[in-house]
Amino acid sequence: MRDTDRALVQAATAVAKLRCRSDNHTVAAAARTADGRVFTGVNVYHFTGGPCAEIVAIGAAATQGAGELETIVAVGDRGRGVLPPCGRCRQVLLDYFPSIRVIVGPMDALRAVPVADLLPDTYVWADHQVEVPVAPRAEAAPVVPDSRPAAED
Repeated sequence: MRDTDRALVQAATAVAKLRCRSDNHTVAAAARTADGRVFTGVNVYHFTGGPCAEIVAIGAAATQGAGELETIVAVGDRGRGVLPPCGRCRQVLLDYFPSIRVIVGPMDALRAVPVADLLPDTYVWADHQVEVPVAPRAEAAPVVPDSRPAAED
């Protein structure tokens, strides 16, 4: 792991210690752009399924005009360490940032892996699967000899 990756884990850990002090916020995330800017967020727990910390960090980066995110990590409250992203976050990360690296693993063996490694058989949106050919101009229906309209009931 790079020094910048370790610094990202430290940033998420600091946010978890500072801001994750209730059942409403239990995970912090930090995301870094290629130019070194770091954006953080915390989850917003709600019984209806509030957003995960990774999604909040993506939103924070977007509000500050960040483009492509390079690396992301999530850290649990109460010293739980680095947490892998949930399935929904993995899919969002892959869809929005297909080349993003995700820091995972136990604290003594952290590693940064491509998000695609965490979601090897991912869902691919239909409009990303195939190119839709341009439809040819509509032509008049061919005339079939000895045909007649169907009888109406």
